[in-house]
Amino acid sequence: MKLLTKELIEKIPKLYETEEQSEDKKMCIVKLFNPTGAGTWYIIEYDEEKRIAFGLVDLGYYPELGYFSIEELENLKLPFGLKVERDALWKPQALSKVMESYKEK
Repeated sequence: MKLLTKELIEKIPKLYETEEQSEDKKMCIVKLFNPTGAGTWYIIEYDEEKRIAFGLVDLGYYPELGYFSIEELENLKLPFGLKVERDALWKPQALSKVMESYKEK
C-alpha cells in the first residue's frame, strides 16, 4: 500500500499552513504505523516536493510534534519483510483528540 496517494496529498495542508491554529483546529489527516511494534505517525502538514511531513510522532515514549521524512518511512526495513503502513480505516481527527487518547493510557 502506498503511504500517500495523490488524493490524500491534496487533503493535507502544506507545511506551515496550520502553524497559527490551535490543537482543536489542526487535523491529523493520515495515520501511519509500524505493524511490528512501536511507531505511529500522524500527518498534519506535508511538503510534496521535499516529501517532508509535520505531525504527531509516537515512537513508544512520549508523543511529540515534529517533522519526518516520508521517504525514510517508505524505506524502513522492518522484521519479517514488513513495511510502515497507512491505517486505511483512519478518519481525520483534531490533534487535541489524538493527544487526549494518549493521556487516557
